[in-house]
Amino acid sequence: MADDKKSGLALIGIGPGKVSSMTLEAVELARKADVRLYEAYTALWSEEALLELESEIGSIQRVMRPTIEQPEDLLEMARTQYVAVLVVGDPMQATTHIDLQLRAESAGIPVRVVHGISITTLVPGATGVSNYKFGRSTTLTYPYGNWIATSPLEVMVQNYSQKLHTLVLFDLDPSGAGTGDQLPMQSSDAAESIAKMVAKYKEMELTPEQTEIVGEINSLEVVLCSDLGTDEQRLQTTTIENLGTKSSGRLNCMVLLANLSEIEREAVNRWK
Repeated sequence: MADDKKSGLALIGIGPGKVSSMTLEAVELARKADVRLYEAYTALWSEEALLELESEIGSIQRVMRPTIEQPEDLLEMARTQYVAVLVVGDPMQATTHIDLQLRAESAGIPVRVVHGISITTLVPGATGVSNYKFGRSTTLTYPYGNWIATSPLEVMVQNYSQKLHTLVLFDLDPSGAGTGDQLPMQSSDAAESIAKMVAKYKEMELTPEQTEIVGEINSLEVVLCSDLGTDEQRLQTTTIENLGTKSSGRLNCMVLLANLSEIEREAVNRWK
């Protein structure tokens, strides 16, 4: 077993935000590690929850994007020590961690993966909309200066045209560098970002269907999801037009709803 070795790499999913949601396997393996690196740029736990986790498994070092995306030092450490990378949610939901796994395996370093509860599985169950009716997910980014990405809006429009829901993750990093000073996007930030995307998108060459969807974008319904999987979990069904008026939590995302069935409608109406 990889956890019996004196060296190697473990990619451990720590779930959405509390120790009690971690698997026993995740807790036990993290305890056995010589080094515990908390990957703190794709998602975040509260400081209180992190302190509780440290009391359970031992000291944790926070690392940011460069450590994971340029992992030479990390992999060198894993040749002589057992290194656990603690990832919020599930460790294999991001290509960054898959790349790390592949690099380690190519270097002959044993890798063990422990999966955790992911936002992609939490959202359908929490909101009550069908897991089978989601299209591509996207991340709503902060505008960076004069640069405004329209790709998140394009994904939402494409999914909606196909009568598919969209999981829209909210950005954590206004700088886009992934090196620290995260400021998780709030609902008011999201509303502002969408408005700027819409304005730029309308300047593009659109199909009649795209034009129609963008024209009614403000009236489309969303479920704002805050701090899912924690004791502070909250859901609110609203429209994009009213998104900015809703209070949000520490970590947020939303579902853009499309073509609700009768039971889905009943489910999301609970959050109005």
